[in-house]
Amino acid sequence: MSIERVLLTIQSLSIEVIRKDIKNLHVGVYPPDGHVRVAAPLRMDNAAVRLALVSRLAWIRRQQKNFRQQERQSEREIVNGESHYFQGRRYRLEVIERNAPPGVELRNSTTMVLHVRPGADRDGRDSVLQRWYRRNLREQLPALVAKWEPRVSVEVAQLRIKRMKTRWGTCNIGARRIWLNLELAKKSVACLEYILVHEMIHLLERHHNDRFRGLMDELLPLWRLRRDELNRAPLAHEEWRY
Repeated sequence: MSIERVLLTIQSLSIEVIRKDIKNLHVGVYPPDGHVRVAAPLRMDNAAVRLALVSRLAWIRRQQKNFRQQERQSEREIVNGESHYFQGRRYRLEVIERNAPPGVELRNSTTMVLHVRPGADRDGRDSVLQRWYRRNLREQLPALVAKWEPRVSVEVAQLRIKRMKTRWGTCNIGARRIWLNLELAKKSVACLEYILVHEMIHLLERHHNDRFRGLMDELLPLWRLRRDELNRAPLAHEEWRY
């Protein structure tokens, strides 16, 4: 695929424009600070892209404001007393070293106990925690997929989990493959369900157009509330790159 990249400045906003062999223009605003990236058809010149973006400036600035106001965690050192999240609930971390298989347990709805081998460094402790998050997220998904496949009238061929920095989920329509962000293990089940349904509907409609929103309204009427809940939840610390 032929790709061209340019940087445009519109009313003090720096906007990355990537031209591809696509039919329609797509605008994205990404964390942590509202970086704006545009995918534009090769046929659109800079003047046409500028005109399209000017009409979206109010929406872009609202998204950037939301990111600026969203709570962010500092980089986690995986030590006693830190706050960690699971299924939308905040837990205080307690690290216990022992000569036994590493793992995680939740205690009294307030404490997340991380068992590690003696001398485990920060990356080793984090690895145990991330494996636990991945396992728990994977365990939640079969029931949700079974619930929503008949409602959306699609079949998900593959459902995978990975760490992503700019998306909560994505899909490959041709392969009927959905990827979910590992960070969703930290969010409420309602938020996880919203992202899963969002991506399943993309298997029917590629774009965020009236048809897509109509299907969301029909199948998950409170989806906007779930989206807002997800947008209010703390963002993990990341070294964001574009």
